[in-house]
Amino acid sequence: MRAPAAAVLTGLGAWLPPRRVPNSELCARLDTSDQWIRERIGIAERRFAEPDVSTGDMAAAAGARAMDSAGVDTVDAVLLATSSPDHPCPATAPWVADRLGLTGVAAFDVAAGCSGFLYATTAAAGLIASGTAGRVLVVGAETMTSIVDPGDRATAPIFGEGAGAVVLEAGPPHAEGALGPVVWGSDGSLADAIVVPAGGARGRYGREQAPRGDFHVHMRGNEVFRHAVRRMTAAARDAVVSAGWEMPDVDRLIAHQANQRITTAVADALGVPAGNCPSNIREVGNTAAASLPLLLAHAADRGDLKPGHKVLLVAFGSGLAWAATTLVWPAGLAARL
Repeated sequence: MRAPAAAVLTGLGAWLPPRRVPNSELCARLDTSDQWIRERIGIAERRFAEPDVSTGDMAAAAGARAMDSAGVDTVDAVLLATSSPDHPCPATAPWVADRLGLTGVAAFDVAAGCSGFLYATTAAAGLIASGTAGRVLVVGAETMTSIVDPGDRATAPIFGEGAGAVVLEAGPPHAEGALGPVVWGSDGSLADAIVVPAGGARGRYGREQAPRGDFHVHMRGNEVFRHAVRRMTAAARDAVVSAGWEMPDVDRLIAHQANQRITTAVADALGVPAGNCPSNIREVGNTAAASLPLLLAHAADRGDLKPGHKVLLVAFGSGLAWAATTLVWPAGLAARL
């Protein structure tokens, strides 16, 4: 019996807003310093979208570039990972599909926080394996200023905005670029560790009385740090085993850019040298669901990802949710930035 088709990476694109926001701009209104942000988080600047640019706009721009990278003009489905959709209802993905000239294809949003991109690629891989889709566009995009309190010292310095996208196509399981087995999970008992308390179905009858700050992200940073390191490390190890690799086989660790200290701690726990951990958090900050595809695009563009490299991807975010997978970097894949 023929093995199910694998999801093979064939296109890669990214889009960042042109506006750069250095730490100094935030320090003017927050009780913090450029040195503290650099040392504690690893960020020097981030990008913010202009007021008339939405998550859907950025997703469409990145999606178009990914499709151009793949040399295709159509897909069978569009999946958008985001925690900052254009509207609570409807989903943003159908609008993105229409913007790309893909009216009529299946399109839906995936809400899994900073793990959303890997959750969405897993869903796409399932569509491909089942034969439901032969080619899927997966986008991670965020407009974090829509849910972050600009006066909150705990969250405002962390987040940036942007979008990254990939095209996945049906192919042989052992092809270069094929996504490996996925290790993922969640722990809803800690759902309030990263949460926007107001605006949803819970507490809907008290919206007018809810404090303004409850419509913004609340995060227990120290607790999130501990769980992120533990869950990302465990998921990454399991993904390597599931792929039939050993940890020394890993050439590159592509980790969600939440905090440079988290990435360092995970790499140290896994025994991955710092030089094998591409990073862009210094320039773009934590872009949540857009983080992994943006990092893939930037690392590919810088030449940090070489054909044949064994790549380990891992993410952690609100939910709490985490995921990890593997792939061998394919030859001839050029990111469109």
